[in-house]
Amino acid sequence: MIERTVIISAGGIGKRMGAAIPKQFLNINNRPVLFHTIEKFYHFDANIQIIVVLPANQIDYWKALCKKNDFMIEHAIVKGGKERFFSVKNGLALAKGNVIGVHDAVRPLVAARVIDDCFAMAQEKGAAIPVFNISESIRKVESNNSTAVDRNKYKLVQTPQCFQSQILKAAYGLDYSDQFTDDASVVEKNGTQIHLINGNEENIKITRPIDLIMAETLMKDE
Repeated sequence: MIERTVIISAGGIGKRMGAAIPKQFLNINNRPVLFHTIEKFYHFDANIQIIVVLPANQIDYWKALCKKNDFMIEHAIVKGGKERFFSVKNGLALAKGNVIGVHDAVRPLVAARVIDDCFAMAQEKGAAIPVFNISESIRKVESNNSTAVDRNKYKLVQTPQCFQSQILKAAYGLDYSDQFTDDASVVEKNGTQIHLINGNEENIKITRPIDLIMAETLMKDE
């Protein structure tokens, strides 16, 4: 029986990156972002089931990219949906693990310790996500006014977000809501408590050109 599954969910064209190709296919140190992301989970557990969810119009490009670069790590490819909710739901149809993690394709710097802690906590308590502290001051904006808020009451959320299989699959039986910003919000809506583990600050989500530069630097340090 497969113990762990990770669904790696990719987005669409990286407009904010100013790129002609989706950001998960941009290079970091001469290799696509998505290669690095997949390798993080494979090196953590060579037996993990890896499911990559891509928009339909990107699948052939991805297969060609893997062939061109002799990328041999085994993974299933699933067609994504209009929203992240539907992409993850499509990936779940193939998921066989007792514990399932969902990870952003453009977070290639997740630490092995974070992956391990998330899967372990989910195995024990049902649902776990990585978070880290906010270092800047933050303000709440309403209409034309803004007010300072206590940053110690807030956390920044990362991935992988991990869940016992039955919990995640049951939650994705809910009807879609635009309030579902991540998997934890779906699971929480279905009545499951979310447990927090310490993330790693380097686990940035590559959405801007500066993120790509930061990721290249951090990988060289690794």
